[in-house]
Amino acid sequence: MRLVMLAVPFSAHAALPEVISQIKPSIVGVGTYQKLATPRASLSGTGFAIGDGSLIATNSHVVPTTIATNKNTTFVVFVGTGKAPDIRTAHVVARDAEHDLAILKISGQPLPALRLSSHQAREGEIYSFTGFPIGAILGLYPVTHRGMISSITPIAIPARTAKELSVSRLKHLKNPFFVYQLDATAYPGNSGSPVYSQNNGEVIAIINKVLVKNTKENALAQPSAITYAVPVSHLSRLLKARP
Repeated sequence: MRLVMLAVPFSAHAALPEVISQIKPSIVGVGTYQKLATPRASLSGTGFAIGDGSLIATNSHVVPTTIATNKNTTFVVFVGTGKAPDIRTAHVVARDAEHDLAILKISGQPLPALRLSSHQAREGEIYSFTGFPIGAILGLYPVTHRGMISSITPIAIPARTAKELSVSRLKHLKNPFFVYQLDATAYPGNSGSPVYSQNNGEVIAIINKVLVKNTKENALAQPSAITYAVPVSHLSRLLKARP
């Protein structure tokens, strides 16, 4: 008999409260830290530990392309909960802009890594996701939502008029990849949140966008309850292909 160790030891059919309690130590905030600024910390999204625990998965759009080093700004992840989280420096080790994914390497001790699922998600299945929907105004407190996969759909959204077409948009319309559409409410800070099984905590996707009504401000005031997530298979490939 061969025993296989999982990164996070869930029971075969753990109750959701137990799964959430074991997921939360792997969830981090992603953002920047500037000693002389007010506030010093700025949270731009969510990430979660993968691999050996020193790697963090998040969205590519959460990671700034450049850091204002002349302003003493540091790219970091925030670990733990409360008003005084552990601040770890981070740098990008792999990025997939097409699928809106990035992998970071963090300083310090590794975190409990989440396991990436090989399960092919189906419409009608219900999953949870944990992250920081409205940032860290009152401190770092992960929030869990859940929703059903209502559709597996191309990520490209057709242009309403010819004026909205661009070379980049035409390329995506010709070769779109498929994402999960969830009937769940997510917010901008949820970008990079893991979508996971409520039974065993295995990650099946990464939240990357929400359908916004008219303006970005309406994402908070009038959430659409339509959220999109990138299948974890793209993250698994990026993890294997990293230098």
